[in-house]
Amino acid sequence: MKTLLAICMIVTATLVWADENTASNPQETAIFKGEVLDVKQVESYTYLLLKTKDGETWAAVAKASVKKGATVSIENVTVMNNFESKTLKMTFPIILFGTLGNSTAGTKNTHFMGSIYPVFGKKAVAGDVKVPKASGANAKTVAEIMTNGAELKEMTVLVRGKVVKYNPGIMGRNWVHLRDGSGSAADYTNDILVTTQNPANVGDIVTAKGIVRTDKDFGAGYAYKVLIEEATLQ
Repeated sequence: MKTLLAICMIVTATLVWADENTASNPQETAIFKGEVLDVKQVESYTYLLLKTKDGETWAAVAKASVKKGATVSIENVTVMNNFESKTLKMTFPIILFGTLGNSTAGTKNTHFMGSIYPVFGKKAVAGDVKVPKASGANAKTVAEIMTNGAELKEMTVLVRGKVVKYNPGIMGRNWVHLRDGSGSAADYTNDILVTTQNPANVGDIVTAKGIVRTDKDFGAGYAYKVLIEEATLQ
């Protein structure tokens, strides 16, 4: 348990900007393995009480069929403090969010839902991003939208960028992070979150057309100053 507590000391659970990979982001840690002592199923996720070498701890993964007594590994782990599950009506002082790895004794992945947490979904591509600005009415760069969110609120805009992160199937939509080379990581203006029904792949160059929203709070400490919703991708 000392290992988990040490990890949690460097974790914060609040994102107040659009970039999930910047400061205030929960930290990814090593793989955790343990015996499943309890299982709680909700619509999109499976909660597991694990007996690990460092003590007992709760973990959450995308919906899966897991039996008590199974030995599982949780990969790409992110540790969260004081996470509240409204569905279970429980608050977890410490919980591990991750993906279900190789397991034994009665486990089976049923489907992968993704998550707003950075551990789920495909990760950002590395390297410089330089994408020409979209053309047409209300075409904007990423930096223009992030900087002028208040003025653009509820407006439909066009933005072209490179998909640097993609999380599918969260709350009935896909979550896409776009960068075009504009803006700065220092003031969080180089990356914008777009929600859409369209699929995407990390590395794709897409043009998103959607509605600018501001001060959006999705719960669990995750809030966005500016994002684009109800977007179509071309």
